[in-house]
Amino acid sequence: MVPPSHGHPRETLKAMSYGHADDIARQPHGNAEGGAANPWSTRPEARKALAARDIGTAYRLLKRDGVSQREIARRTGQSQSEVSEILAGRRVKQVDVLERICDGLGLPRELMGLSYGPNGAYPEGVTITEPFEGMSAEMLRRHLLALGAIAAVGGPAVGELLAELGDPSPVPLPSRLSQVHVAAVRDMTRRLGEAGRAHGSDPAVCSAVAAQADRLLGVPGAEPVTRPLMVAVAELHIEAGWGAFDAGLYDRATHHYAAALELATEAGDTYCQALALNYAGLATVEHGHPNDGLKILQLGQVKMWDIPPDERRTVVGQGSRAALEACGRADSATALACLDCWDAADTELGKSRERWQPTRTDPGGDLDRPAALLELARGRLDAAESLAAASVRRWKIGSQRGRTHSGVVLATIHVRAGEPGGLRLAHGAITAVTKLRSVRARERLVPLAAALEARPSADAKELARHARQVAATRA
Repeated sequence: MVPPSHGHPRETLKAMSYGHADDIARQPHGNAEGGAANPWSTRPEARKALAARDIGTAYRLLKRDGVSQREIARRTGQSQSEVSEILAGRRVKQVDVLERICDGLGLPRELMGLSYGPNGAYPEGVTITEPFEGMSAEMLRRHLLALGAIAAVGGPAVGELLAELGDPSPVPLPSRLSQVHVAAVRDMTRRLGEAGRAHGSDPAVCSAVAAQADRLLGVPGAEPVTRPLMVAVAELHIEAGWGAFDAGLYDRATHHYAAALELATEAGDTYCQALALNYAGLATVEHGHPNDGLKILQLGQVKMWDIPPDERRTVVGQGSRAALEACGRADSATALACLDCWDAADTELGKSRERWQPTRTDPGGDLDRPAALLELARGRLDAAESLAAASVRRWKIGSQRGRTHSGVVLATIHVRAGEPGGLRLAHGAITAVTKLRSVRARERLVPLAAALEARPSADAKELARHARQVAATRA
C-alpha cells in the first residue's frame, strides 16, 4: 500500500488513487458556468447516484476510488462530520449545498437536476423526483413540468412526486382582522359539521382546520372583531372535539374541548362554555369514567344558568339554552346509569323532557336514543323499541350519522327480542355503519353482535361475525 503523501492535496489524491481520484483532482473549482465535466461522473453508478441526488452513495463511490473524507469536505465546503453523516445516510436536500457539491467536485449541475443541460433539457436519466429545501420558483416550475410529463405519458406515480415535493412556504396571515375572517371560520365549522353528519367526522381535517384558525388569534384587530373571532374559533374547536370523539380519540377530543373552553371563557361566551363542558362530559363518560364525566356535566349545567333565555346558536350545539340543558341532563342520566344510580337517571331524563321537546327542524339533539339505551340496559325491550324507533324517525331527514347510530340500537333491541325482522334490521344497520368513518358507530355494533350470537340460526351467527369484523375496523 502506498502511504499517503503529505504534500499538495492533488498529490495526496494521486497517491491514494484507484484510477479516478486523479480525474477529480484535475477538475477546476466550480462548474456552474459550463466547466469541463468530471470524467468520474460519466460512470453509470455515479450518474445514477447523482440523478437520484443520493449524495451518500456518491461519496462512497469517491471513497472507493481513494478520495478521503477530508478531501471531500475540503472540495465541497463541508465539515468532515457533515460528510460522515451523509455517508451514514443523512439526505442532502438544500439546493445551495447540492450546488456547492457539484461545483466543488467539478460536476455539471444538470446531473442532479439543478439546471438544464446544453440542449435546454435534463440529461438522460435525470428527473426531478425529490424536492430541495429552498427550491426556487424556477425549480418549482420545472418540477411541475416533470409532473405534467409523467401524467401525460406515464412513468412514476404522480402521487409519489407530489409527496416528495415537500411543504410549500407557509401561507401568510392577514395584517389585520376583519369580519370576513370570523365569517370564514364559522363557515368552515358549519361545513365540517355537515360532512360529519353525512359521513362521520374526519379528525385529521378538523384538527388541522382548528390549528390554522388558532393562528388568526395572534393577528391584531379591533375588539368588535377579536371577540367574535375567539367565539368562532371556540365553536370550531368544539366541532373538532366532536370529530375526535366520534373517531374514538379521547385525548384529542379533550384537547379541543379544553381549547374551546379557554377561548369561550376569555371571550365571556357562556353558551360555548356550557357546550364544551357538555361534550367533554359525555366523552369522559363513554371513555369509561362516568363519575368524572358526571362532574363535568354538572359544571355545564351550572354554567347554563348564565346563558340568556333567548340565546340561540346555529353553527354548533343544540340551538337554544333549553335544548342544551335538556341534552346535558340526558347525558347525565347516562352517567348515572353507568354508576347504577337508576332512580337518579330516571329523574334526569324526566327533567330533560320537561325542558325541551325537539322538533324536526331543530339542528341537533336526541333525547330518545339515550333513553332507549337505558331501557335496553334494564331489559325493558318494549319501552326501548318505542324510543329507538322514534329516534330513527327523528334522523330520517338530516344526519346519516345520527340515523345509523339509532338504527344499530333499534336492530339490537329487535334481535334480543327475537323479532322476525331482527336479522333484516341487523344487516341494514351493519351495512350503514360501514359507510361511516365513525368509530362510535362501530363500537355500537358490539352489543348487536352479542345479541346475534345468542340466536340459534346460522344466518345470525354469520351476521355476528360480520358485525364484529366491522367493529374492529377503523375506517
